[in-house]
Amino acid sequence: MKLFLKKIIRRLPRIINRLLIFTGIIFLMMLVFALTSGPFWLHYRLGSKNSSFTFEPDYIILMGGSGMPSESNLIRAYYAAEIGNSFPKAPIIVALPGDTTDSLSSAIQLTGELLLRGINKERIMFEPEGTNTRSQALQIVKKLPSADSVKLVVVTSPEHTRRSILCFKKEGFKAIGGYPAYEYAIEADLKERKSDPGGSKFVPEVNESIAIRYRFWEYFKLEIIVLREYCALLFYKIKGWI
Repeated sequence: MKLFLKKIIRRLPRIINRLLIFTGIIFLMMLVFALTSGPFWLHYRLGSKNSSFTFEPDYIILMGGSGMPSESNLIRAYYAAEIGNSFPKAPIIVALPGDTTDSLSSAIQLTGELLLRGINKERIMFEPEGTNTRSQALQIVKKLPSADSVKLVVVTSPEHTRRSILCFKKEGFKAIGGYPAYEYAIEADLKERKSDPGGSKFVPEVNESIAIRYRFWEYFKLEIIVLREYCALLFYKIKGWI
């Protein structure tokens, strides 16, 4: 055992050096990839694959995100109200863990966003037990009639749409679509046209480059989101949940 530890300690600098080189190469590849449109299309594919539908849903599932208020929940509520107003007969099931008797809970506050956007209170149902996509799907199955006869539309973040649909399909739902809550860029032109905006003369101007100021960082963030989601899909596949 001592001999083995001595060998490991002796090789430790080489192992650390190779590990640093490997992580550096990965980081460099991610930086280069963020300069392309690849992260956008990977993210778009997660939200669009198998999510289209042509039927009128019997139920709309609003998959909750973080607490309230949060970016994920607010944009999901916006889209849930949008599709809810398009199909006024479909109840909306809010899938978000919490105490539905507490007026300050995230689930109740999330329904408040739906009410503000024209959704009738009588149409809102709750699924407060599930703590992940799999368990939420299992709990919702218990509340609905036969999966073969029910048509569902799931509202969630784009990167989460594919996994949500696959979880519900695993539970026997045949007619299921997705309504991904995409963010859209503002329509204004963000290029700075001033000839002399001021500031240090030693730093090059990037005011007219939207790619450097915004798009690169947005795509770099999308890489992390997409990587995390594909890891989650792999885990769900190995577990047999999808």
